[in-house]
Amino acid sequence: MSRKSKFITSFVILILALLAAFSFFHASAQGKSSKNITVGAVGSDAKAWQYIAKSDAAKKAGLKITVKTFTDGVSLNQATADGTIDVNAFQSYAYYVAYNQTHKSSKLAVLGNTYLEPMGIYSGQYHKLSELPDGATIAIPNDPANTSRALKLLASVNLITLKSGFGSLSGTSEIKDNPHNFKFKEIDSKTGPRVEKDSNIDAVLIGNTTALEAGLNVLKDSLAHEKIDQTTKDNINILATANKNKDNSDYKKLVALYHDKDVQAYIKKAFDGTKVEVNKPVSYLTD
Repeated sequence: MSRKSKFITSFVILILALLAAFSFFHASAQGKSSKNITVGAVGSDAKAWQYIAKSDAAKKAGLKITVKTFTDGVSLNQATADGTIDVNAFQSYAYYVAYNQTHKSSKLAVLGNTYLEPMGIYSGQYHKLSELPDGATIAIPNDPANTSRALKLLASVNLITLKSGFGSLSGTSEIKDNPHNFKFKEIDSKTGPRVEKDSNIDAVLIGNTTALEAGLNVLKDSLAHEKIDQTTKDNINILATANKNKDNSDYKKLVALYHDKDVQAYIKKAFDGTKVEVNKPVSYLTD
């Protein structure tokens, strides 16, 4: 073999070795990311994801999931945006939209949807909506996404009507008609179950995560609650990640994991059917 041929052969071998080494390290890096995903959750969602982390479905997907519990959504979204948390599971689509509007330099992205956890109307004094007196005081959550959500629920049961431009972040100023002259008191959503027992409050609207923690079942204990239809799609819960990770294939596997048949059977039993599965494309939320 000539010196030139030997040089070409050695050069080709070197290139092949470098490509093999690159492929190895790239695969190792991919393997590492696929095995370790930190999911942040609030309230009952943490319990669901702790089960998912130990599930056979997670093992088959090759994912090692660590669940970290947070007490409030704002800090969890911020931790997700800065990369401390990879994916979070706690918020409705409307809550996500509100967060992105006020945190434009650290936006999040939707990976997929999970369930509708109905908001309910509760009362410690009355057993039917028709019993609510004129001039009753109704407590509603004070964060924009849930304020709007509460007012939409009241409108859906014909207690009030809303202006035509009412949106996912609208408030009481966008009420068109209030025929019963209800008074609205805005409260921290976490205090809803305690407010229900306040004799000065006639009814209170509570999200189901908070209701569950207080031993309330929205399907059984509320005077009325949300249904799954186009009017409540903003209230569907999502999995969210930092905007830069929106195309991460490993993170997207979490959506399929949530909707796994065995996982859903556990969730239905553990939460008494109050986390109503919604398995639709992300486009469903925006169309």
